[in-house]
Amino acid sequence: MNDATTTTTSNALRQGFKARMSSIRWNPRGKVTDVVGTIVEASLPASQLGSLVEIAVDGPQQRVLAEVVSFRKEHVILLPYTDVTGIRPGALVTPQSMLDKIPVGNFLLGQVVDPFINSLTGNKNLVPEKCDFSSIDMPAPNPMERSRITRSLGLGIRALDGLLTFGDGQRMGIMAGAGVGKSVLLGMIARDTDADVNVIGLIGERGREVREFLERDLGPEGLKKSVVVAVTGDQSPLMKVRAAKVVTSIAEHFSRCGKRVLIMMDSLTRVAMAQREIGLAIGEAPTTKGYTPSVFALLPRLLERSGPQMPGRGNISALYSVLAEGDDLNDPIADSARSILDGQINLTRALAAKGHYPAIDVTTSISRVMSDIATQEHLRLANRMKSLLGTYNENFDLVQIGAYQPGANPKLDEALAMMPLLERYLMQSTSDRSTIDSAVLGLRQIFAARDMAQKQQAAS
Repeated sequence: MNDATTTTTSNALRQGFKARMSSIRWNPRGKVTDVVGTIVEASLPASQLGSLVEIAVDGPQQRVLAEVVSFRKEHVILLPYTDVTGIRPGALVTPQSMLDKIPVGNFLLGQVVDPFINSLTGNKNLVPEKCDFSSIDMPAPNPMERSRITRSLGLGIRALDGLLTFGDGQRMGIMAGAGVGKSVLLGMIARDTDADVNVIGLIGERGREVREFLERDLGPEGLKKSVVVAVTGDQSPLMKVRAAKVVTSIAEHFSRCGKRVLIMMDSLTRVAMAQREIGLAIGEAPTTKGYTPSVFALLPRLLERSGPQMPGRGNISALYSVLAEGDDLNDPIADSARSILDGQINLTRALAAKGHYPAIDVTTSISRVMSDIATQEHLRLANRMKSLLGTYNENFDLVQIGAYQPGANPKLDEALAMMPLLERYLMQSTSDRSTIDSAVLGLRQIFAARDMAQKQQAAS
């Protein structure tokens, strides 16, 4: 992070929000006693977890903003939001407001902001003088007060609407390795979904990819009904974890207004990695692949806030991309996310390598609420197609080496005959938009033509 970005963030936190956020102050000031890596240790009487402090430094930024994340005997452990350059022993530590609330409202639609609601497009007057505020750490709704998922929510992707029907209030993971089309898929969904508001979190992205996603994948049409919270990979882990909470908080606000909200977070894995970095820095014991216990405590608290809401509010649907390291879908974060979410969409590198986009493997993906929201005809057609695809995949190697004799397996014969139609159905260009009705109609037409051909063949 360069000095200009650091100074802008520091000034916005110190000046722009100080008058608007809830303030919990304590009088005593403290001093820095030690710095190890990105960890700052200080003496700061009467401090509390989650409090924000300013550390005076020598240099152009003048202040480093940090948060109290732990205690070590009589000292506090601080993690900075910005660069630690310039901190020295004995540097003055000044308590500030707890930034536990953010300004929310319709003014956010079409905007690209950071986790402190500073505009990233140069809009200096983004936040109006009078607006609502929302806590970034709200508890999940009472499970007995949640509405049931009873209706579908179109995503504009034929393979999803037809075979993995998504419910209004459902939460699904997009499981994939790097470079197989997660961002493009999310952009297509943001443009074409039936949701009223999209809240998109670009967390830990490469700097160049943020603008590419906005202009190439999302486009002006998708941005109009979206709020984008962006944190690039060079920023601190605190910023990344806060971004995930802010995305959820903004979604909760629009839900209270009765809107159908869709969260799209790319990626949940980078949020977990950021929390792992925080946990290891403050001395937590590492577990599987170095992930600390606080990571597996954070995920359910964060994910359970989305989903069906209380009656009278709009549901919060969610799509969380999960980066499978080394294409390992049994990665600890992928496995933990699957246990919490209502299904998963698996993208495979094998399909992407063949130019099959979106690279959705429908045979290993699942929507756990589809049976509750789809018609019996829709379910029958979808299951028939999945069965044919599964049969083809199981026997693919046998067919490729020429060891299969036609007629030995009637179901495989049907799958081989229909594969061109099935692949054409599953593939979709970025400019093509689908609806649930058109997706079901496409399934109906595929099998109606096949059944008619079989009847004619039997009659002859």
